[in-house]
Amino acid sequence: MHELIPAPRRVKDVPPPGRYVLDEETLIEAWPGTEDVARWLRATVGAATGLPLAPGDDDDNRIVLAVDPAIERELGPEGYRIVVDGYALRVDGGSTAGVFWAAQTLRQLLGPDAFRRAPVTPRREWSVPTCVIEDAPRFAWRGVLLDVARHFMPKDGVLRYLDLLAAHKLNVLHLHLTDDQGWRLEIERYPRLTEVGAWRARTKVGFRTSERWDERPHGGYYTKDDMREIVAYAAARHITVVPEIDIPGHSQAAIAAYPELGNTDVIDTTTLSVWDTWGVNPNVLAPTDNTLAFYENVLAEVLELFPSPFVHIGGDECPKEQWKASPAARARMAAEGLADEEELQSWFIRHFDRWLAERGRRLIGWDEILEGGLAPGAAVSSWRGYAGGIAAARAGHDVVMCPESEVYLDHRQAAGDDEPVPIGRVRTLEDVYRFEPVPGELTDTEAAHVLGAQANIWTEVMEDQQRVDYQAFPRLAAFAETVWSGLPAPALRDFADFERRMTVHYARLDALGVAYRPPAGPRPWQRRPGVLGRPIEGAPPIV
Repeated sequence: MHELIPAPRRVKDVPPPGRYVLDEETLIEAWPGTEDVARWLRATVGAATGLPLAPGDDDDNRIVLAVDPAIERELGPEGYRIVVDGYALRVDGGSTAGVFWAAQTLRQLLGPDAFRRAPVTPRREWSVPTCVIEDAPRFAWRGVLLDVARHFMPKDGVLRYLDLLAAHKLNVLHLHLTDDQGWRLEIERYPRLTEVGAWRARTKVGFRTSERWDERPHGGYYTKDDMREIVAYAAARHITVVPEIDIPGHSQAAIAAYPELGNTDVIDTTTLSVWDTWGVNPNVLAPTDNTLAFYENVLAEVLELFPSPFVHIGGDECPKEQWKASPAARARMAAEGLADEEELQSWFIRHFDRWLAERGRRLIGWDEILEGGLAPGAAVSSWRGYAGGIAAARAGHDVVMCPESEVYLDHRQAAGDDEPVPIGRVRTLEDVYRFEPVPGELTDTEAAHVLGAQANIWTEVMEDQQRVDYQAFPRLAAFAETVWSGLPAPALRDFADFERRMTVHYARLDALGVAYRPPAGPRPWQRRPGVLGRPIEGAPPIV
């Protein structure tokens, strides 16, 4: 009803049907705890509509914002109620976050032009339908991973994506900051991480078996002040930024900057440069005291920047060939009583698990970190399917579900030759809409460990903002509904109704300048003819 995305829990029309008018005299009455939401409404909705939305409480023509403990008890801290009855427009939330999510709904009720940055017509009046909306999210973790390591996204692009997340009531931005192809965060103690590690000489175009190269140097990084700005901008939108610093694999950019981090007794690490292609890289961190101290110092600076209770340390795709050939690695295994290289990787993870826990933070990593055991507070990002998440939940660990087969948005959206750089299996808008984060085989107690879910945007074949937009949207709108709304079982979901509501939502995305994939297929300029992908046929396995 009312073409809202994500769909709210309950919407009731107020008889008789009518409209509540907002005009140049409309005030915002902000009760304690809602002042920031009032400022956001003036800066965004006010800019789009041209309405002043001045502060005040002495007029019937006003929007009332309030935090109401009764809403928190009934709907939770992120829940809200909007009442538009022809006499007032009242917004109550269980917390400031709930009021903010209500403001996002109010913006949608005003129509697509409320998503522009300035008025497009000289309208003196705007209106919303009389109704009562009660709403609350299904999951506490409604996330998006943005890979800024493979292709760097400048700061203004990240800020823009935070606004797009907020518009869809998504509340976690997982920033993949380091990988073989680039290190994207300033670390003052180790300046070469960005002087060297943030830049590569050229870039593979398309899938890794392609013979095409972009010979232009590529790179960039966020200064500490850039990241402080990003984190503060996110916090104002009730979004938590979770940093990822990859350990012990996916580390060639760091080794290129500081060769002593690599397995120097196996290869000449001084010859390594920031990697210019894609795939799983054999050059991994050496299991030395120096490496541990180095990353402890890195993480100490990371903790200063990110208040997130979670810090992601990767932990995936770590080839063991260099460790098998390394006398230093064998000596470490002997000293620690480790049976093999798999246990050596677990030793790496457990070290930083303890280190973070001692500082009041929680480690989260890809599901490979389960192999070898975790501290009780550690959490798992289940990416290789559902199995890792199921095992983690049954072991008492919190889980974020992000199975590659369901919510990796680098995967192609349709079959056919027109899809740009087709990667993986087809994951349509409907496929994403039918994604279910909680496996049916979990008990209620086990299912309580599923914090939520996350859609991952890996950027090997997304070289700029337009490519990211195309892969992310409109599927991210469908994903947002799966993690916010209390949808029925996947087969029972009303995709036709979602498509109906998307006809209006496309207009909102147009107003926001999002280069989404149209329902009929890519526009001519969105295609990438001749760029090699790696399409996989058939339905994804359920694992």
